[in-house]
Amino acid sequence: MLAVDKGNGDYLYRQVIDLIAENIETGTLKPGDRLPSLRRMSKRIGVSVPTVRQAYVELERQRRVESRPQSGFYVRGVKLNDIVRPAPRFRRNAKPSLVRGRSLMDRVYEGLYQPGVVPLGIANPCMARPAAKALNRAMKRVMSRAEDRSLAYAPTIGEPGLRRQIAFRQLDTLGSRVDPDDICITNGAQEALLLALRCVAQKGDVIAVESPTYHGLLELIDSLGMLAIEVETCPEEGVMLDALRKTLDTHPVRVCMFSTTLCNPLGVSMPEEKRRELAEIIDQRDIVLIEDDVYGELLFDGHRPKPVEAYSRSGRVMTCGSFSKTAAPGYRIGWLLSGQYRDKVNRLKRSYSCSSGLLQQLTLAEFMAGGDYDRYLKSLRPVLQTNAERMRGLVAEHFPRQTRTSKPVGGSVLWVELPESVDSEELFEAAISAGISIAPGSIFSPCRRYRNFARLSFGHQWSDDIDAAVGWLGKKVRQMQ
Repeated sequence: MLAVDKGNGDYLYRQVIDLIAENIETGTLKPGDRLPSLRRMSKRIGVSVPTVRQAYVELERQRRVESRPQSGFYVRGVKLNDIVRPAPRFRRNAKPSLVRGRSLMDRVYEGLYQPGVVPLGIANPCMARPAAKALNRAMKRVMSRAEDRSLAYAPTIGEPGLRRQIAFRQLDTLGSRVDPDDICITNGAQEALLLALRCVAQKGDVIAVESPTYHGLLELIDSLGMLAIEVETCPEEGVMLDALRKTLDTHPVRVCMFSTTLCNPLGVSMPEEKRRELAEIIDQRDIVLIEDDVYGELLFDGHRPKPVEAYSRSGRVMTCGSFSKTAAPGYRIGWLLSGQYRDKVNRLKRSYSCSSGLLQQLTLAEFMAGGDYDRYLKSLRPVLQTNAERMRGLVAEHFPRQTRTSKPVGGSVLWVELPESVDSEELFEAAISAGISIAPGSIFSPCRRYRNFARLSFGHQWSDDIDAAVGWLGKKVRQMQ
């Protein structure tokens, strides 16, 4: 029943957690069952007693087991929530629309930065285990060498050393060589998405997005005077390709903007065969895919799926990435793999912002070249996975039984389906007054669907304040219900 693979690169205590959790979920271990003692479990699976203790304590924090004084650890009766469902009656209602709810987005952003607020409304994965010390050391080395140059303007398309590092990583991801000159360094992923969209679409064009989708995409589409159309998205496999075909057959879609590697807020990764199929759809039709790949490095299992660009033959795919989610949000360094659109993208970059911060680019290039970036990501992923399991456990314990949650395979957010009678906009307003920020579900849809959904972030260093905040939210949802 239980076995640990010491040759596996995963932490041993995480393997113990996964083994016990699997036996709980399959019913082999039932509520009230006593777990083997620390020493007995240690002997059974061949790991140290401290490793077993660490796993048991973490399972307790995830609300899967409970400790009883002088007795041991027991399986708890709390059952994790069912996975969220696709929106009902979705396809019949989908049509291009202007983005609504901008004033609500304004209030959400204002709430994030109020002093003392527990920030469950912002997706900020690398803050779960900040890389400040390693980045500061890299910056000191850069400044000691570059001196005055580190304060100068960077080339418009970015520092060559950083573009080479990104191109080198893409060699493994795409399976083919990438020309560093096809990479444009941007001010965060948001500028990369802006440049890509401005390059291939204009005012009035229809842009297909996942549903739910990242609200920053919707603000961008709206700011350019374009229309958004939602495509039904499966919480376990991503964009539903039959629904996409129907949308493309029915409406004059110019561009698709998807996150196939790991979407926000569902935390789902599209299977490889579906990516190939999506590439075929793009190649067969006169449309462009802009792939938002900012979370590609943050799948919990460390696997780095190939973006759709790797399977496309037409060249009508652009990939956007960023270090904001994986290293340093404040550096505001993103990138765009522009391919055949390189010249136009570079001209747009020059006209919009001239260049991005050179010191930050030099620091990130140093951070990557020495292997610090890979070591940091390897240490960050298990922290995020642990936080995800803690958050799901808290929601299962405190929220009504009708509540459903996503089961993210990476990233830093949990998508929560509340009872139908609960309005997450009202929950947001009450939470802000109590010093807690959340992201109400309606901002993830141009038509303000998902009124009884909310997004909670677990991309933070865990604290008692987070435990208390989720407990308060659950109590409030019960009152609203």
